[in-house]
Amino acid sequence: MLNELPTQFGQKFSLLDPIAGLLGVLQAGSMQDKAFRRYLAMRITSLSLLLLSFVAVTPARAELHITRDHGGYVDEYKSKYKRIRDRGERVIIDGICNSACTLVLGIVPMNKICVTPRASLGFHQAYYDKAFTFGIKVTSAEGTSDLMSYYPDTVKDWIRRNGGLTTEMKKIKNGAELWKIVDPCPDEW
Repeated sequence: MLNELPTQFGQKFSLLDPIAGLLGVLQAGSMQDKAFRRYLAMRITSLSLLLLSFVAVTPARAELHITRDHGGYVDEYKSKYKRIRDRGERVIIDGICNSACTLVLGIVPMNKICVTPRASLGFHQAYYDKAFTFGIKVTSAEGTSDLMSYYPDTVKDWIRRNGGLTTEMKKIKNGAELWKIVDPCPDEW
């Protein structure tokens, strides 16, 4: 049946069992008034449907925890973070977020992003996939310009103050400099 679920031990559990059990107690008890039992069954069913509809429409508190992300293909990160933004999810940077991972700062709203004490951000120039450049790191001015266009002003300012993007990774670790860019996570997150 549609309203039956298997249990851990293979028995069937009906979603209506709790209501049937309550009605059985009422039948066995001193209350023999059928109208009252019918009224109570309708109230229980109405309450169950109300609770079920509340759970169905309550938005999930989805989160992305970034713990060890060294980056990758920029277009893949753009798509990933746009989906997260469109679903209204939160992002918790709880470790390494380097390279293309940092695009999160320009795509997901900053009020949906926070950092933990373990967070660090790493920035460098964009470069072509080494598979197409015989293992040599070849930078891409166009790719670097594209990355910079996504970053909020606070990130751009930090990058400028630290000599601009180069082939070497420039990192911000947890502390006042990072908190000027991203808020620390509140306890309830």
